[in-house]
Amino acid sequence: MTSVNAQRAPSREAAEAAVARLTEMSTDLRGCAVLDREGRALAASGDPESWASAGAALMAGADAAGDEPASHVHVATEDGEAFAVRHEGLVMVAVAERFTLASLMIFDMRAVLRDLANGGG
Repeated sequence: MTSVNAQRAPSREAAEAAVARLTEMSTDLRGCAVLDREGRALAASGDPESWASAGAALMAGADAAGDEPASHVHVATEDGEAFAVRHEGLVMVAVAERFTLASLMIFDMRAVLRDLANGGG
């Protein structure tokens, strides 16, 4: 990816295709969203503003815990699991059922986000 492409946000249609792709890939997924580098939701399976707010808070908490920005986050609770993956200024946030295989969810999110950042959907 060139630096010109890295600065350009994907289209809303491409982000919506990425959300649809992750939804198809994971039967345990409750919902997900793609955020741009400013934390705005480009696409979401629910209310975009709620996803943007929650996703930004999740990434901010993870970033505050270390010396460098977090590349991914996984939080498990009794009610379900939350994930976030950062790539090329984009963030994908997802919530899944409890006991979701975290390594597979993060792998799938990375693949979808990488394709989106490279101009795919």
